[in-house]
Amino acid sequence: MSELTLVVLAAGMGSRFGDRIKQLEPLGPSGELLIDYSVHDALKNGFTRVLFIIRKDIEDLFKSTIGARVERLVKTDYVFQSPDQLPVRAADFPSRTKPWGTAQALWCCKNALNGEFAVINADDFYGADAFKLLGGFLKAPKCTGCSVDFKLANTLSENGVVNRGVCRTNEEHFLTLVEETKGIRRGEDGVIRGTFDGAERVLNNNDTVSMSMWGFKAEFMEILERQLSDFLNALPADEPKAELTIAECVGREIKQNGFKCLDIPTDSRWFGITYESEVEAARGVLKRYVEQGIYKTPLS
Repeated sequence: MSELTLVVLAAGMGSRFGDRIKQLEPLGPSGELLIDYSVHDALKNGFTRVLFIIRKDIEDLFKSTIGARVERLVKTDYVFQSPDQLPVRAADFPSRTKPWGTAQALWCCKNALNGEFAVINADDFYGADAFKLLGGFLKAPKCTGCSVDFKLANTLSENGVVNRGVCRTNEEHFLTLVEETKGIRRGEDGVIRGTFDGAERVLNNNDTVSMSMWGFKAEFMEILERQLSDFLNALPADEPKAELTIAECVGREIKQNGFKCLDIPTDSRWFGITYESEVEAARGVLKRYVEQGIYKTPLS
């Protein structure tokens, strides 16, 4: 098998809460970052390379902080995302400054991938079980793609509403669509509610949601390029804000061509630090994981 690559979406580094950069927030008992746990879990499950997608303007900061931590553990490469890197119509959006979404970010890796790969966010915690399932799929993929999905109850925040892609599957456990549901929170009556397509929707603790943890065979890059090209060709010139996510790309391919993307549920708890008030809660979770023997501290 060719090298197994963990693609990390990190072009958003620099987003702040308070006066700090959240991706550099020390959360583990020995100052570990969230990306440290993802890389640790990936290496335990057969990944042999990490490929970071970053912006050119954060190259020095990124490589001197997160990059330096990862490079001592595993083969590490970098790809740069910029608004003018497109498969078609690159000259039609001269004033565009906003990136085009995660589908374009992944497309920027087209010359850097030669085998099976996974995609995650740099500033999310996915958990050991999630990486075990992801690595297991990619070592012997039975279809072109998979989405490791989390129980909704394991992704809610006590500090505010969240948006989640609620997964719908068929009897064979393949995704049929991902419904972008907004404003999700648990009410005082214990019921989880959100809004989908403008209407209130009642959700279940065990509904699975996509947290941007994907696994693909190399051939998915051809699908991605076609879907991204179709998306761009449909836009007016100099469109300022439109984006295409990986989830939307997968959904379009399912609808148009019967693409098979396996839904793999995990019991792992997902968390990020969208709100500054979530920092101490995240530290508490990681401290408990150490006490339970799930992780050591320091990790390596």
